[in-house]
Amino acid sequence: MTKGFAAETSITQKKNKLIRNDEPQGRLISWSPWPPANFQTRYPAFPFVLTLLILIISRWYISLLR
Repeated sequence: MTKGFAAETSITQKKNKLIRNDEPQGRLISWSPWPPANFQTRYPAFPFVLTLLILIISRWYISLLR
């Protein structure tokens, strides 16, 4: 240790830990800016919630037409 509290090797180990990530990187669809590749793991209930919203809004819209 030349200066400070940590050795130089610990700085490189911290950088390796920050860069290393187990989540998939990139995009689910290569040409699309959305969704990211980890979208399915972060929001597994998204298709279910979206389906419920569509059904609720469509029922509300149909009830307005009557």
